[in-house]
Amino acid sequence: DIELRHLPNGTAVTDVSLAINSQWKGKDGEKHEDVTFVDCTLWGKTAELAADYLKKGSSVLFEGSLKQESWEDKQTGQKRSKIKVNVESMQFLGEKPASGGGGNRSNDRDDNRNGGGNGGNSNHPRQRYSR
Repeated sequence: DIELRHLPNGTAVTDVSLAINSQWKGKDGEKHEDVTFVDCTLWGKTAELAADYLKKGSSVLFEGSLKQESWEDKQTGQKRSKIKVNVESMQFLGEKPASGGGGNRSNDRDDNRNGGGNGGNSNHPRQRYSR
């Protein structure tokens, strides 16, 4: 679960690690997979929504700016750095399967009429959120 915290001025903030999965076939036809983890910081309402709706394995689109952090490793004395994403907007992707199987297609129309637009099977809003 995502840990939401608040700054002294009341601004919500959270840090998440985004897993980016890549799959490809090599020249020999063999399937390869790779996962890259990217640290991301979310602010304000975006952080609050992420804490409420994002779970491990959720599909999400983050847009933001890159920030490089540098420090000195206390054990080795070496300079270290990493790049983080300062998230400016977030969009939930995909849908969570409905509990109990099948689903009723007539509910889809009701959800779309009410502005949900997410097929009635999703537990999160299907919109873009900016801080």
